Amino acid sequence: MNRYRLLAVLLCAAALTACEKNAVRDLTGPLPSARVKFFNFGVNAPGVNFYANDTKMTAISSATGVESTIGINYGGGAPGAGGLYSGIQPGQYTFSGRIAAAVDKDLPISNATVTIADGKHYSFYQSGIYDAAAKTVDGFVVEDVFPATIDWSVAHVRFVHAISNADPMTLYAQNTETGEEIAIGGAVAYKSGGAFTALPNALYDLSTRSAASTTNVIVRTNVAFNPGRVYTIGAMGNLTLTTGATAPVLHFTANR
Repeated sequence: MNRYRLLAVLLCAAALTACEKNAVRDLTGPLPSARVKFFNFGVNAPGVNFYANDTKMTAISSATGVESTIGINYGGGAPGAGGLYSGIQPGQYTFSGRIAAAVDKDLPISNATVTIADGKHYSFYQSGIYDAAAKTVDGFVVEDVFPATIDWSVAHVRFVHAISNADPMTLYAQNTETGEEIAIGGAVAYKSGGAFTALPNALYDLSTRSAASTTNVIVRTNVAFNPGRVYTIGAMGNLTLTTGATAPVLHFTANR
């Protein structure tokens, strides 16, 4: 009888171990070898969740544990996943922003199709001005081509143009102490991104200008770039406005 009791105890212990929430699980399998970051720069666009084909890549949880219907909004909430990259396997994808609200839930309003390569980084931008009647807004993807090695003496900065009613623009960085001005690559057209350019460690005033013009289009002052880091400055907004939440601004994000 004691032998049967001992066997029962051992079987119960094994069952409890198997059900223990901290038990080691088998997570073997290929890890995503590419990365993608998501931005909602679509003027007046509703909050969205971002998808790769039919796989949801970003979402916002609520205090109840149920997915929020707010989604990733324009402006301060522009980057999805807290501004971090999401892992993704190489292949061809259609990226889209889909409405997060209960009305028109999961309706795609932007999309871009691109082939993702092994080991590379990308950014998907929902951009331009939202067409409320058609329920559409632009979308595009740029590859984030980082320097192969980290240079701890400089930062690397690039410019992405997401304003649909603006001409091609060049981003300039002016050292606030020396007054020296550096062009961050050349002119960048809408739905495009420039190359990463090295900037010495300093405090900068940023501005964009159209080709052959000395007039600043968008300005952002007192921007610090830390050496060894990689940054993107994105132009977003409606160029016809000078004030308000959707007036043109230069958005700052760290890529690495």
